[in-house]
Amino acid sequence: MIQQTQNKFASVLRLAESAFILATLLGACRLSSNRCPDAIYLVGCFQVILYLLVAEPCSLYGSWRGTPLKDELFREACVWILASAILALLLQLILPDMVLPRDLFLIWVGGNLAVLLLWRSTFRLLLGLYRDRGKNRSRVAIAPADAQGAEVGRIIESMPYSGLDVAGWFDDRDPASDRIPTVSQDKILGDLEELVAQAREGDIQRIYLAFPLSATERTRYLIQRLADTTASVYLVPDFYTFNLVNSRMIHLGSLTAISVFELPYAETDWYVKRTFDILFSLAFLAVAGLPMLLIAAAVRATSKGPSLFKQQRYGLAGQQIEVWKFRSMRTLDNGPVVHQATRDDPRITRLGAFLRRTSLDELPQFINVLQGTMSIVGPRPHAIAHNEEYRRKIDGYMLRHKVKPGITGWAQIHGWRGETDTLDKMEQRVKFDIDYLRRWSLWLDVKICILTVWQLVFRRSENAY
Repeated sequence: MIQQTQNKFASVLRLAESAFILATLLGACRLSSNRCPDAIYLVGCFQVILYLLVAEPCSLYGSWRGTPLKDELFREACVWILASAILALLLQLILPDMVLPRDLFLIWVGGNLAVLLLWRSTFRLLLGLYRDRGKNRSRVAIAPADAQGAEVGRIIESMPYSGLDVAGWFDDRDPASDRIPTVSQDKILGDLEELVAQAREGDIQRIYLAFPLSATERTRYLIQRLADTTASVYLVPDFYTFNLVNSRMIHLGSLTAISVFELPYAETDWYVKRTFDILFSLAFLAVAGLPMLLIAAAVRATSKGPSLFKQQRYGLAGQQIEVWKFRSMRTLDNGPVVHQATRDDPRITRLGAFLRRTSLDELPQFINVLQGTMSIVGPRPHAIAHNEEYRRKIDGYMLRHKVKPGITGWAQIHGWRGETDTLDKMEQRVKFDIDYLRRWSLWLDVKICILTVWQLVFRRSENAY
């Protein structure tokens, strides 16, 4: 019944989107100042066929139950843009006499993209309302009844629009054993044999198996039993026990692998981030160049030593880099032992205290950004001595070096800057650094830059000294 309903929904989507393609083409003709080609209907029908041919292998009309709306909209946009690009190429190569005027084509492509995205969003809303009335819902079973299984249930129950109802959990273990008390006893409906039996009866439409990686044989046996049912079966490996960074499916020839530690952005995203770094740094240095020269002269005039302090630190992939700062201390600590600055530190000069409190001592690092050794936003670089100390004490510490270090970062705007006199403070900083890797986007970098300026002007950190 559910599959039949899904097929009906897919048919509605196909028909509606085909109609939208033709309607927006005619609408674009009216808006365009150019005369529409005589074969405009033929072009529209040709595009409908192309769109459907591209959409099917991209699973655009499959089940999006439980999938975030943004993922569906992104797939929709990709399919429409690809189909439009293929159409433009075919018209140029095969049917040059039917080439559409450029303004007409752009109005059509852009307008229909907006219509398709609005339609998909509206359809998802209507589908959610339909499911709220008890229609098109699937009963879900989860095994086992441990912490991972409980988390699967929590996520499903947090998405009422998905139309998934958690019937209960199934587990072979004795209820009187030391099972983690994450699932109440009344929600455990039986053992795994009972799960197979209910699936055979058709009482369960979806089954999520959340066994630990060590239970490979147990999982394999249960999957073999469930192959004799019509239930949809999904594996939820317990990767949550690892400190995952941008985990995703990848292909290795004919094999499928899951990345555990991965870069937070693809190659194209790297170019976007690098472009942002260069443009931001050039603009900043154009404005701050003269004040930086004045600061350098003041440092040199008020205490003995160079204006710039260059310290060896770890950068991308754990490679050593040279980080520039305005010298704020009387000493130039850069050896195997580096003592962090403390409150009222006698090594700090009077001018240096002001520079550190206002973060002006970090300005030369915009030159590091132009050199390519640092980024505007990223985990703050630590002295090599501190890296070697904390990588032995904090799990996942070196993951922060999967990206370039930054002048400012996610941890800093959350208050974790300055002295880390306890292990807990450094753990919190690393926690936010790794969270930045998971969350990365260009907008997040812009947001961090804005919040950094805000905090420097209005909320100076008490830990900066």
